[in-house]
Order: sequence, then structure tokens, then C-alpha cells
Amino acid sequence: MTLLLVFVFYAIALTVALAFAGYRSSPITASSPGLARRRVTRVLIVGATGGTGRQLVAQALERGFAVTALVRNPAKLQVAHPQLTVVRGDVLDAGSVETAVRGQQAVLSALGHKRFYPPNRILSEGTRNILRAMEAHGVPRFVCETSLGIGDSAGRLGVYYTFFTIPVVLPFYYWDKTRQEGVIATSNVEWVIVRPGLLTNGEKRGRYRHGRHVGSFLWTVRISRADVADFMLNQLESDTYLRTAPGVCW
Repeated sequence: MTLLLVFVFYAIALTVALAFAGYRSSPITASSPGLARRRVTRVLIVGATGGTGRQLVAQALERGFAVTALVRNPAKLQVAHPQLTVVRGDVLDAGSVETAVRGQQAVLSALGHKRFYPPNRILSEGTRNILRAMEAHGVPRFVCETSLGIGDSAGRLGVYYTFFTIPVVLPFYYWDKTRQEGVIATSNVEWVIVRPGLLTNGEKRGRYRHGRHVGSFLWTVRISRADVADFMLNQLESDTYLRTAPGVCW
């Protein structure tokens, strides 16, 4: 019983810490007109070989964008298209990031990894390199996938994630996500942080909930990677969530 109480206290303390460490949107965030006033034709996609990243590449090509994909292993992408350019590189290598960012009009990041242990800064440092390159080359908009469960969405992945998955399996991963959001929020680009629920490989529905109070403190909310990609691409044409962190789920 004592161990259980200690664990519950730890899970609650971690949730509170993630709440204060992650980005917290203001109820009303004033934003100047952004990229939605300009037509976007060229985009860089980071994390293109992951589940959401593959969807971003496919849907961006369907929408007619000229797409550059920054990947560590081009063989994993397995996509050939006349509008697709694949650049081999690593987000932790500032030089390769700068090469990929140069000449783009927007960057979409679905950066992720499976190095859950030990603590690392792959998400935050990789994102820092992307944003530095964007600022250096005048690339205006950054749309980045993080997750529900941090900042003002803490606890909104439901009881199972709050009291088991995050504190047991993913504490370091989510802590680095809070650092990642902090890096984004202090940047000078036009940014949107997208926080999805539990990701699935389901079909794109094109209908989902999004906004500041999306999620549930009880149930694990879900959304397909295809719908997350759809929402992220929509942020290239809208300033509704400029410099905020909307959640998105079914």
C-alpha cells in the first residue's frame, strides 16, 4: 500500500511538473497576420519516415506542395514523386538541417524517436537546430507535433496515460517534449504546436475536435496519424492557432 501511495504521488507530481514546464496558451492570444496571407508552395517535413511524417509527405504531395523530406535513412521513406526531394541528414547535425531548411517557405515537424531511456534532448535540441536555421534563412512558419499531456493539456490523455504510460514508460520523453515546446514558444518564427491524442493508423476522417480544451481526464482520446497530418497541413493556410498549442483528437 505504501509503495502504491508513493507511486500515485509521483504520477501526480509528474503531471503537475509537465503542466508547468510545457507551453501554456493564453485564453486569447493576439497574433499578427501570418503566412495565411501568403501562398505556400515549398515545405520541409522533418521526421518523414515516422507514422505521422509519412502521412504528411503523402498528403502534402496530394495538395500540390513541393516537398523536401529530411531523413536519416532515405531507404525507409520508400516514396518516389517528381515533387519530392529527399535530403539525408540528422536534426542533431546543424549543418544538414540548414541545408534542408534553405529555400523553404514552411517546416512541418513530426520528429520522434524510441530512445525512451536514458534521459536525452533529441526532441528539444533537434527542434532548436531547425528553428535556428529557419530564423537564419527567413523561413516563416513552423508547425510541430508534440502531444496532449503537457502544458495546459496535462492529464488530458486520460487516467491510463497519466498514471501509468507517462510516469512508467515515457517520463524522460515527455519531459523533453516540454523543453521542445519551450524552445518553440521563445522563437521568432510563426509557430503552431499541435498536440494529438493517442495516435492510430486509422483512415483519415477529416472530422475531428481541435482547440485548447480538447482531451479527457478520464478516457484515452485517440486520433489517426492521417487526421493529424491533415490538421497540421491546414495550419499552413490558417492563422487561427498562430502561436498557440491546440489539442486534436476524435
